Amino acid sequence: MPVVRSSEAVVHEIHGARFVSYATPLSGSKELCAWRGEIPAGTKAPTHTVNREEIFHLLSGELLMTLDGRTERIAAGDTVIINPGATLTVENPTEETATSWVTTSIGLQAELADGTVITPPWAN
Repeated sequence: MPVVRSSEAVVHEIHGARFVSYATPLSGSKELCAWRGEIPAGTKAPTHTVNREEIFHLLSGELLMTLDGRTERIAAGDTVIINPGATLTVENPTEETATSWVTTSIGLQAELADGTVITPPWAN
C-alpha cells in the first residue's frame, strides 16, 4: 500500500509559490497527481493555460482566480474546476498565505503567455 508521509513529500518552489507533491508516479500513483499549494500574501502567478483538467480546492485563505477572463474571489472551502485549455491566473491579494489542494492527471503542462511550456515536476 503506497503511503506518502508528510515528511517524504517533495517540495518545489516556482513563481513565488510553494508546491508540496504527494501523489505522483514516483510515489506510486498510476493516473493522478495531487499536491498542496502555498500561495504567500501578495503573490500573483503568471497567466498560464493548462492541458489537463485540474480540481483546485482552497483549504485556507482567499484568492482571486481569473479563469478564461472571468475573475472570482474564492474562499476556504471553495473548489474551482479548471478544464483543459483554460487560461488562468491565481493571485493572493491578502495579508496571509493561502493553502490549496490540487488534483490533476499525470502529464499536466502549463503554457505561459510568452509561449514557454512548463512541465511541473510535481505533476508528472
